Amino acid sequence: MQTKFLLDESQMPKYWYNLQADFPEPLPAVLHPGTRQPVSPSDLEPLFPVSLIEQEMTTEREVEIPEPVQDVYRLWRPAPMFRAHRLEKALGTPARIFYKYEGVSPAGSHKPNSAIPQAFYNREAGTRRLTTETGAGQWGTSLSFAGSLFDLDVTVFQVRVSYNQKPYRRAVMETYGANCVASPSELTAFGRKVLAEDPNHTGSLGIAISEAVELAVQDPNTKYALGSVLNHVLLHQTVIGLESMQQMEMADCWPDVIVGCTGGGSNFAGLAFPFMGHALRGGEKSRIVAVEPSACPTLTRGKYAYDYGDTAHMTPLTKMHTLGSDFTPPGFHAGGLRYHGMAPMVSYAKELGLFDAVSYTQRECFEAGVLFARSEGIVPAPEANHAVKGAIDEALRCKLEGKDEVILFNLSGHGHFDMAAYTSYFAGELSDHEYDEQELAMALSGLPSVSL
Repeated sequence: MQTKFLLDESQMPKYWYNLQADFPEPLPAVLHPGTRQPVSPSDLEPLFPVSLIEQEMTTEREVEIPEPVQDVYRLWRPAPMFRAHRLEKALGTPARIFYKYEGVSPAGSHKPNSAIPQAFYNREAGTRRLTTETGAGQWGTSLSFAGSLFDLDVTVFQVRVSYNQKPYRRAVMETYGANCVASPSELTAFGRKVLAEDPNHTGSLGIAISEAVELAVQDPNTKYALGSVLNHVLLHQTVIGLESMQQMEMADCWPDVIVGCTGGGSNFAGLAFPFMGHALRGGEKSRIVAVEPSACPTLTRGKYAYDYGDTAHMTPLTKMHTLGSDFTPPGFHAGGLRYHGMAPMVSYAKELGLFDAVSYTQRECFEAGVLFARSEGIVPAPEANHAVKGAIDEALRCKLEGKDEVILFNLSGHGHFDMAAYTSYFAGELSDHEYDEQELAMALSGLPSVSL
């Protein structure tokens, strides 16, 4: 029985796919934080080069991947797809489980799929420095890698709890030449404000974004790069799903169920959006499941409303599933899933009923990741463990129902820099966090008032 499904470099996608082209109605407008009016391209120019602003706003179905970006992609793309025969046997399920493995990239996750084009377009526009935020460090590592290839200085604000939990991620960023700073920091006015109120603040992605944006808008030679949430980031990630479609055809089957973990939405959209678009255009439909942590339940318990993307309220207002921009999550180990909001395109797709969402606690996700590692040999990142858990639950459902369904999930990154989390798990030191109703109500009470 075939295990690996490998594409030739010549089969790598030449275009990114844009789900906006197939939405039945346009996305809700993005609003200026000051005027509350729809943003214009010029409003975004302090943060992004014109080429990325155009990608952010386009409704064209296909966007060409520049040859210099394809050239770097070839270092690891096309990424492999595997049939999880041993996991199927361990579960005793009639389901056929496939996983797209993005941990083969130099940075160990799916994040370079967007870091490389963002660095390329910035370099083409004359940018000299990029600022960004990172949680677990996958995005910070990826942008650091991209900056080294395109001769850009990179400053990464890493959420403090992850900065302390994952020192080897920081070491990799520095190896690529980036400056990695624990957020909140003394480098920015907003960071100093947060530390003055709480010197031991564990940080959040919202705070780290505020710090990165603050530095970017102060210097015309500096731009901001984001690793998830925005339309152009999700666009770049669709190489995952486009390759997966070809590999599913190689396996002579089509997914009945597609599973991805969700924090800001990038790896989930990367896998799921091409399949969603295929169904919207009249093709075969798959049931799609987004999996998130119970401690940061944006899709399952958040409100679909306009909110800021950062804690300092410097970014535009987007309509998304949100827990409130003042939300500070507990320090659970899936740092890449600790964002208060969800990508507007993912949120809109959820409102359209294009996928379902579920949430799991930390320990049950690690349990699933350990079973996967002992079956398939790959140790998943804590974030990817959520997708593993979702896929396992779907496979066990098939076992109960006696159904031979095809399950496809995105193993978005390896956990080689997250072994302290596994050590804590085996020592029984990991605790499960739930986001309680009182905290949720308080966070949502501060949502901005928007009338359109």
